[in-house]
Amino acid sequence: MTITQTRRSFLGTSAAAGGLALAAPALAQAYPDRNLDVVIPTREGGGADRLFRAFATVWEEKLGTQLEPGFYPGASGRVGYEVYLGKTDPDAYNLLFGNMGPEIAVMVVSEADYSFPEDFQYFCRLDSDPSVLFVAADSPFQTVDDVIAAATERTLAVGTSRLPHPASIGALLLAEHTGAQFNLVPLSGGRNTIAGVVTGEMDFGVLPSGGIAAAGDALRTLAVWDDRNPMPDRLNGAPTVNEHFGTDFPPLVSARAFGIHTAAMEQHPDRLQTLVETSRAAFEDPAWEAAAQEAGQPLEILSYGGVEECTTYVNSMIELARRYKDLMSGSA
Repeated sequence: MTITQTRRSFLGTSAAAGGLALAAPALAQAYPDRNLDVVIPTREGGGADRLFRAFATVWEEKLGTQLEPGFYPGASGRVGYEVYLGKTDPDAYNLLFGNMGPEIAVMVVSEADYSFPEDFQYFCRLDSDPSVLFVAADSPFQTVDDVIAAATERTLAVGTSRLPHPASIGALLLAEHTGAQFNLVPLSGGRNTIAGVVTGEMDFGVLPSGGIAAAGDALRTLAVWDDRNPMPDRLNGAPTVNEHFGTDFPPLVSARAFGIHTAAMEQHPDRLQTLVETSRAAFEDPAWEAAAQEAGQPLEILSYGGVEECTTYVNSMIELARRYKDLMSGSA
């Protein structure tokens, strides 16, 4: 058989062959084939940064690439989310690492121009740090019942790191349930809040448990907004609000988690699967506990959560933030 090849047919077959030659390596490439960028909506050197770096040392080995953090503090997290959602590509090479509870509360209260789950979702929670009610070591309040009794006679000043926060919501829920009179006072961070309580400027404070446990004998914990007290020996054996008052409040925790564009989840499900599987493997690696402990993270509050767990928590936080939006619409 004689094959006659014209110039047009030659160019066509050559182009096709060339296309196959170029496509083959591309099809063989595994994700990720370059570093991943991670937007962190808080300052460098803070708690989120320390936790991120500790986990990254283990996760990078599972991923086979590096995680490159970028820090965008400001507006209680909004700046970082706006950078992530407005200036990075939804290709699964750009991730978010944030504190779900406070940052979701800020999103709702400030009426941000981004939304969950339409624009972003979380897929890997690293910890679950419950909010607690605490007093100074020399406070006259010995129990949470003492606090409520006093708050029925006068308005108590309640220190909180910022108004849109799970701990603030916990105080508002408790006040509504008991009829207590609380005045939330945002003190710009955990250290200032603890100082306000220790000096007596605040009658009591509400913050995540990790910082309170670290303060040692300077503070006493009187109640925990979670299903259990994760560190009874370091949190004075304090009861949970639900068991003590017979309530059914959802866990009010600070929980750091990795997030991703919803568009990336939809357009690159295989990449999402790689991220989920490798992050879960990293969390279950004993090296993670060692790294977390070295970073000063209480091991008792390490808690893995996937997409479903993160979504359930965020939806409950959105509902509560909407409910108390007017009471948290002040200084963040």
